[in-house]
Amino acid sequence: LNELYDNFTAKHGLINSRGNALAFADDSSYYLLCSLEVLDEDNNLKRKADMFTKRTIKPSEVVTSVDTASEALAVSIAEKAMVDMAYMSQLTGKTEEELASDLRGVIYMDFNRKPDGSYTWRTADDFLSGNVREKLAYYQKALDMLPEGAEHRSEIADNVAALKSAQPKDLDASEIEVRLGATWVDTEYITQFMGETFHTPGYYLGSKIDVRYAAVNGQWNITGKNMDNRGNALVQSTYGTQRANAYRLLEDALNLRDTKIYDTIEDADGEHRVLNKKETMLAQQKQEMIKEAFKEWIFRDIDRREALCKKYNELFNSSRPREYDGSHIQFTGMTPEITLMPHQKNAVAHILYGNNTLLAHCVGAGKTFQMIAAGMESRRLGLSQKNLYVVPNHLTEQWGSA
Repeated sequence: LNELYDNFTAKHGLINSRGNALAFADDSSYYLLCSLEVLDEDNNLKRKADMFTKRTIKPSEVVTSVDTASEALAVSIAEKAMVDMAYMSQLTGKTEEELASDLRGVIYMDFNRKPDGSYTWRTADDFLSGNVREKLAYYQKALDMLPEGAEHRSEIADNVAALKSAQPKDLDASEIEVRLGATWVDTEYITQFMGETFHTPGYYLGSKIDVRYAAVNGQWNITGKNMDNRGNALVQSTYGTQRANAYRLLEDALNLRDTKIYDTIEDADGEHRVLNKKETMLAQQKQEMIKEAFKEWIFRDIDRREALCKKYNELFNSSRPREYDGSHIQFTGMTPEITLMPHQKNAVAHILYGNNTLLAHCVGAGKTFQMIAAGMESRRLGLSQKNLYVVPNHLTEQWGSA
């Protein structure tokens, strides 16, 4: 290789020279050849690439046997990107039942069956992540249905115990903000607030004057907004105005709209609408009063507070992020000159085992190596066939030399 390179450069100059770049313009492998040269800031040859003088690829070491179940698990994740009990059994000579017993608390049986009808085993960091409240409800229901001594009942009991310990801490009322228009709040609470705050007559409330929510288009609607105008100062004055009563202001607040009042005028150009700034400002002030009244009212009742906190935690405080550990990855074929830092290995594991990944490290933290290493491991494990990297034009050469 040294001889071929020396003969070429003696005749044609550096591979990275402009003349050669033009000559190889139609050759997609040209930039791979460019990596044979290490250039300085002035694009002069600094030295030849390491592959001219030393080994840059370490040989793959195939593991054929291990002594313990934990070692088999590490090899399985590194080589198969999953918990493969048949492969681990082959490495250790133990049965799947023995492996499951040895790794109790480290792996868990996922009872969502694969196409062949078998169950999947998952590592603890994988199984005890995501929507853990939903998972707990699923396995708790399965456990309650199975009689004592039933097949796999012990595995389900282990799942339930582990998921209970992985539940996020419930948020209390002081940590939850409920605003008007939140679609997870039942309409009955908005109707109740409206009746108590505006003193809506009981014979209207919930029938002719009622709060409704259409999930199809996400719109709130209050029926009969003008039926309680006469003699109710709370609707016309305290929480509303002569131009926009409290029911209209409440409906606009539920739909996250700032109420605006328009006047219709006629002039030489015809009839058109003009914003009434004074009435609009007054209406929006009343709308803010309604919002503040709702904040004070919503958690005032103990039963209502407990019900809303429970629902909020079930809907929005149910996920547990997965923590990825890449310490087991061997990076077969990587040059010995490169040693990835722990945070880089963890990032590669996130790319391999997570559905999507954002590498939000600071400049210089090694994101390029992470992406290249993840791409190579992904191909080696059969998770991808061809990796595509989208790179800004001004960084293409840097990527080519990485």
